Amino acid sequence: MKKTVAFATLALILCLSLCVSVTAQEAQNWYCVRNKDHRQPIVGNDIGYAESLGGYYIDRAHGDQSDKKVVYLTFDAGYENGNVERIVEILADKEVTGAFFVLQNLVEKHPGLIEKMLEGNNLVCNHTSTHPDMTTKTTFEEFKAELENLETVYRETTGRELSKYFRPPEGRFNRQVLEYAQRMGYKTIFWSFAYADWDNGNQMSCEQAKAKILDNIHNGAVILLHPTSKTNADVLGDVIDALKAQGYGFGTLDELTAN
Repeated sequence: MKKTVAFATLALILCLSLCVSVTAQEAQNWYCVRNKDHRQPIVGNDIGYAESLGGYYIDRAHGDQSDKKVVYLTFDAGYENGNVERIVEILADKEVTGAFFVLQNLVEKHPGLIEKMLEGNNLVCNHTSTHPDMTTKTTFEEFKAELENLETVYRETTGRELSKYFRPPEGRFNRQVLEYAQRMGYKTIFWSFAYADWDNGNQMSCEQAKAKILDNIHNGAVILLHPTSKTNADVLGDVIDALKAQGYGFGTLDELTAN
């Protein structure tokens, strides 16, 4: 009888371990549920665990009732088509900084643009080397290689170290991705606002884009924009001016994660 109970217990433990392992590997996509009246959005319960594993998507210290208003500008930049440089120049002209999550292609082909980002006191961060679905990297060594390859190219190109912030391509992740990023000393940066700006062949008008951004702005927002978008390059200056007029300041990821 005791042996039967012992075997049953062992089988249950193995089953639970397998279930936890499968759950840890299940791929998920980052999303936020927008609120009205410029209130902070929320994330679904299915992905809320990200915050406990070094994930950030909003500044909770500057919530809906905070007197101090702040937003964080972040850009996912995989290549240059003229608009990335325009955006870097607009940030410098407006005396505002952001964080650029870059790929190896951009660093290798446009080192001068990377230097321009740094001269403007922007952070240059890790968006992986080749933009894969990081949930398919089933071992730590595979995961590590994607981030380290970019680190190496960046170091050889600029003589500096990448800022230790990571954004998974397409916002696709699971528990393992977050755990591996933490293991490498990275903090994972998601977002509380983004819109369909990545397809250069299907861009909103400038009026639509400005309205989309400003209608959904909220205190503590982490804004994701793709700097290859001509529309984003056309409207960014106006958006920054409008946010300043509303009393918003522009924070850094160092400040966000310190909070």
